[in-house]
Amino acid sequence: MVLSNDPLADALNVIRTHEKVGKRDCLIRPASTQVREVLLLFQKNNYIGEFEFIDDGKSGAFKVQLLGNINDCMTIKPRFSVKIAEWNKWEQRYVPGKEFGMLVVSTPFGLMTNNEAKAKGTGGKLIAYVY
Repeated sequence: MVLSNDPLADALNVIRTHEKVGKRDCLIRPASTQVREVLLLFQKNNYIGEFEFIDDGKSGAFKVQLLGNINDCMTIKPRFSVKIAEWNKWEQRYVPGKEFGMLVVSTPFGLMTNNEAKAKGTGGKLIAYVY
């Protein structure tokens, strides 16, 4: 396995490839706080099942239960800044349909989905998408 300098991109790639071949779970390493926060958002929105941290004495790993609900998920590079009035433009670019899929956004209030950010009336930086 080749690791890049982006643990989140590696994690989403592992999830996407394991989903495509129909696996029930996958192992994501290295573990990081950002990866954990994104996994929590995916879990809260029913894209993945339970996940657990495995301490291997190094950076650790996450064992993730896959539900088969993900068609595609990727990080967004470069990390575009989104103003409050621009949500529709970015949703049309990365999500295939209204209320289908979600954007993961880094805001001053932490990581959240595009719908949560719109409800709070805040912008942020685009991190990833999933549908």
